Amino acid sequence: MLNKIVIFGVGLIGGSFALALRKANAVGEIVGVGRSLHSLERAKELGLIDTIASSVEEAMRDADLVLLAVPVAQTEAILATIKPYLQPQTVITDAGSIKGEVIVAAQHALGDRIVQFVPGHPIAGRETTGPDAAVADLYIGKKVVLTPLPQNAETHVALVREAWQQCGASVHLLSAQEHDAVFAAVSHLPHLLAFALVDEYARRDNADLLFNYAASGFRDFTRIAGSSPEMWRDIALTNQQAVLLELDTYMHQLSSLRVALAAGDAAALESVFANAQRARHAWQQSIEKAEPQPQQDRDA
Repeated sequence: MLNKIVIFGVGLIGGSFALALRKANAVGEIVGVGRSLHSLERAKELGLIDTIASSVEEAMRDADLVLLAVPVAQTEAILATIKPYLQPQTVITDAGSIKGEVIVAAQHALGDRIVQFVPGHPIAGRETTGPDAAVADLYIGKKVVLTPLPQNAETHVALVREAWQQCGASVHLLSAQEHDAVFAAVSHLPHLLAFALVDEYARRDNADLLFNYAASGFRDFTRIAGSSPEMWRDIALTNQQAVLLELDTYMHQLSSLRVALAAGDAAALESVFANAQRARHAWQQSIEKAEPQPQQDRDA
């Protein structure tokens, strides 16, 4: 039982974390902190939080766990604000999609109090944002990756792990370097591709005609282009080198496909399509076998 948790950023990720812990009867008091008073008032109205903090000092008093569910570029400033009020029993974690740069930011902000910061990343989400997007079952059957630091006490890692498990998530451990390389490929690059495609169509003279006839294939491929531009700007820039590597690799694949298409090489095209189909089916089956799915799939 967590007596008190503090959430910086009570939107989809932070709000869903709050709702899930409340549904599991795993938390006493939930305090919200954020840039927008209107958003915090809405979060309280929806029952995501019990209290809107009047100050960081008040929020941090007797806190067991703090979750930073904010764009990664805000991490260092928030941690620096927290540090003067950080009590010995309090553990901080985050929900950022980047871990290397977040850890560097935490080291700068917290100094020797870095021992109380356990980096994390829930692999779940939707393209909608804000308090109204929060749902209690967002993390059921989903993965959460923790990238513990050598300085972290086992009890601190265990507290964060158990909090996410109370939300219904499966917790995995990776190094920060492994995490950033993997998610550059399977998350950051796909978001760039979706944003780029929709942006390119939106700038055409016949954009209205294109969107008028776009159907389920376009909707499914571009769903994540509805995600927060601020958040994904920060992710792209903070994981720049890994994302550039994946983008270059993908551009090489597109170039190969263009050569095959221009040459009318049906066998080459079908080989790529068939290999992709087999891999996609195998991946989907592994998810269904390993992770019980909620009624409505909400993977990011």
